[in-house]
Formats: sequence, C-alpha cells, structure tokens
Amino acid sequence: MNTFHTLDFIVFGTYAALILFVGLWVSRTPKGTTKSTEDYFLASKSLPWWAIGASLIAANISAEQIIGMSGSGFTIGLAIASYEWMAAITLIIVAKYFLPIFIKQGLYTIPEFIEKRFNTNLKTILAIFWLALFIFVNLTAVLFLGAKSLDTIIGNGDGTTMPWFIVGLALFAAAYSLWGGLSAVAWTDVIQVVLLVIGGIITTIIALQYVTPQGGVINGMKHVYNTAGDKFHMILSKDNPQFNNLPGIAVLIGGMWIANLYYWGFNQYIIQRALAAKSLREAQKGLAFAAFLKLIIPAIVVIPGIIAYVMYIDNTNTAGTIFSIAEGANNDHAYPWLIKTFIPIGIKGLVVAALTAAIVSSLASMLNSTATIFTMDIYKPYFGKQATDSKLVSVGRITALMALCIAGLIAPAMSSFPQMFQYIQEYTGVVSPGILAVFIMGLFWKKTNTRGAIAGVLASIPVALALKFLPISMPFLDQMMYTCLITIVIILGVSLSSGQGDDNPKAIPLTADTFFTSKGFNILAYVICILLVVLYSVFW
Repeated sequence: MNTFHTLDFIVFGTYAALILFVGLWVSRTPKGTTKSTEDYFLASKSLPWWAIGASLIAANISAEQIIGMSGSGFTIGLAIASYEWMAAITLIIVAKYFLPIFIKQGLYTIPEFIEKRFNTNLKTILAIFWLALFIFVNLTAVLFLGAKSLDTIIGNGDGTTMPWFIVGLALFAAAYSLWGGLSAVAWTDVIQVVLLVIGGIITTIIALQYVTPQGGVINGMKHVYNTAGDKFHMILSKDNPQFNNLPGIAVLIGGMWIANLYYWGFNQYIIQRALAAKSLREAQKGLAFAAFLKLIIPAIVVIPGIIAYVMYIDNTNTAGTIFSIAEGANNDHAYPWLIKTFIPIGIKGLVVAALTAAIVSSLASMLNSTATIFTMDIYKPYFGKQATDSKLVSVGRITALMALCIAGLIAPAMSSFPQMFQYIQEYTGVVSPGILAVFIMGLFWKKTNTRGAIAGVLASIPVALALKFLPISMPFLDQMMYTCLITIVIILGVSLSSGQGDDNPKAIPLTADTFFTSKGFNILAYVICILLVVLYSVFW
C-alpha cells in the first residue's frame, strides 16, 4: 500500500503556495484605498463567464460530493448521478428565468430580493435560516468529510489525526478568503476546478486499471459493468433497498426538482458568483458552462465508488481484502481508500491537492456567503445603518471567522452518519421546499403578498417534519415535493384571502424581453438537453 512520500508533500506544498499567492494577489487594493462592499462581496462585479462557470463547479464539488457521493455510488450506484445530471438542466432554467430578475434588482444577497418583493421581517427570517444551514450543515459537513478523507490518505486512518486536519483545512480556507473576499475565492476557483477535474480523472483511470487482474482501463470498465451491472441504472425499482433515497421515476418528475431549483437558484454561496458577473449575458454563459461541466462530474465522483464496490465484493486481491472488512462498512471511505491504495508516488500529491482544492474552495465560498448574508442582511439594517464600507468588510471577516470556529467544533460529531451526501440532502430538504415555494410564488405570481409568504415559510417546517416522521415510510425526495406543494397552496390561500384578489404592489413586472437569451446560449441549452436524453436513455 502506498503512503504519502516526500515528493507528494512537495507537490501538495506547491499547490498550497500557488493558491495562497493567487488569492492574495488578486485581492490586493491600490495603495491608500480600502475594499468597498461591492469589491469584497461581489468581486467588483467583474467576473467573466469562464470564471463564473469554473467557480460554480468548484464551490459545488466539495468533500460532500467527492467523498459523500462516491460513498453513495458504492451503496446506490450511478443513480446518485441524477443530482449532477439534473443540475445541468436546472442551471439552464436558472440562467434563463431567474438570473435576469436577480441581476436587474442589483442584489448582493438572495434574502435582499425577499425584502424588495415582500418585507424586511421575512428577509430576516430567511437570512437566519440560511446562516444556520451554512454553519451547522454545509460548513460542518465539508470540514468533517475533508478531514476524514485526509486522515485516511495521509494520516493514521483511525480518526486520531482528524482534529488536526479540520484545523488545517479551516486555516487554509481562511488564509486567503477572509482577506480577499469573493475575488480571491472566484479566481482561485479557476485553478481549483482544473485540478479537481484532472485529479478526478486520474483517480478513475488508475482505479480501473487495478479492478481486474488483467489490468487496463478497457478491461476494468468491462469488469466493473459485468460485475455490478445493477449499479448502472439511473431509475431504481421499488424492490431496490435504496428506493427511499432515490424513488424511481419520481426523481425525474418530483422532489429532485425541488432540491436542484433551490440549490442552484436560491442558494447564496452558489448564485453569488452570477451576481458578481460583468453583465447578465456573461452570467448566463457562465451558468451554461457550468451545466456542461456537470455532465462529466459523475465520471470522477460516482464511478470510483462503484469501482470500490466491485473490489469489495470480488475480494480477489490484497487491496480488495483490506477494504472488505475494515472500511467497507463505512461507504465514505471508498474514495480516499482508492487514492491511498493505488495512486503512485508524486501523482498522489497531485490527486490529494485536487481533493483539497475541492474542499477548500467550497469552504471559502460558504464563508464568503455566510459573511455576506450576516453583514448585509442582519448587521447593516439592524446594527450598522451608518457603517462605512470598511466597517462592513471588517464585520464580514469576523463573521466568517466565527462561523468557521463553530463549524470546526461541531464537525467531529458527524462521524455517526454513514452516507454524508444523503444526510446533507435530507436535512437541507427540511428547509429548502418552503423557501423555494416563497421564491417561485414571489417571482411568478403577482398576487403573492407578504402575509402569504410568511405563513407559507413558517408552516413549511412543521409540514416537512410531520411528513418526515409519519408512521408510513416516505422517500425524502417525495417529502420535499409534497412540502413544497402544500406550502404553495398555503401561500396561495392566504394571499387570496388577505389581498382581495389584487396584484401585490411589489410584484415583479415581467415581459417577454425579460427572458430573452442569446443565440449561443440557446444552442448550448439544446445541446445539453439532447445529451441528457441520451444519457438517461442509455442508463435507464
């Protein structure tokens, strides 16, 4: 079994130095000037399409995807890739129908839209929701899974070095993101996503070479498919033990849309890159670029999990034997185990750098968005109405640091969850359907009023919890769909009864021109749709 050697540390150290240098370089300010809130939170609204697309993927693909989704690939198979492939079409929808409205409003944060469309109280409620979600679910999970993977690859593998890796990852992300803001995060993400893709492809190719005694990538692919053909179905049957996680055809027509539309359309740390674009057209091209990248992500985050599963059930070589007992029970060990066992010296340093890039880029993105929401939606309106830009930037930095400390303290408690990706989706799903319902109704139904929106978002939590703990077992994606539909009905009923059927004065004026997109964007959107039809047809 390979271990981390001096050459690997040199490669990894070079990566770390490069990221810190680029992050600090792009975040520098001219002598005698200070960062404005637009500079710090929106990268001076200067991001081009390719930086937006790369940064979106780097922010999205973190330990929860690489480690957690590989673990789910080990257990469920390719069906978990629906989160990736359906995200591609979701990004197209967000680019065409949501972004034009958001950018026209000149937003810093997603809660700010709620204030403009409804009122300050509802904005504050949702801002608190998001802060809690970022700190107690997203940041915590990424720190835990990141530290867990590094402990497996570099450390002792028994969890004793995890606290040190949690601290190390937190400090690394903070080193450039706290000072530089979104500019540092977005531009370093361009480097991080290149590393992520290269490292992921290398891991998949090398693992395929070792999965069969004959060796070779083609032989490996044939062996994996022949041995675990049942893992290559996108739509699970009802008798599949994982049906509750991915409930068959309902994935395509039900709750998966709730998860994806919320995540890609109304998640601050994702959409913030688009809000920082040079223009609407540039933002739309950036999301289309990200959609294309989404199509290839399963090859580097799901397939390795399936390969590890084949090694586990084959038990035909030493590596398979090692994995079969000690680590097979914890599926999230699959990806880091492949790296530790098969990646050769030197290349291992590059692959671990790619994995770390995914972790750190997501941490940095979440920190910046947590700081943005707290500063602009909580601190400024309630405590710092007269605060200068310099003061607001300082508050943002302190907020990010505090959030990182809290998440770091909580992260070790995540060890009791066997499939972290599913955990994140399930607990985010308690909050996201109600928020999505409020946004959809606020964007596209002019009669939606503040009373209806507040009633809907407050009712959505008990509705979600009631569905979750019903004596009848229900897949959580179905729970999300029903929660969203019930919330929409509540918003509709309260709005009609309290607004006498009139259009709300704060309704968004929409015209055909609002949703006009360029010919290039339209062509790429059609190509992505066709590719998705082909993929689902092949792996149905």
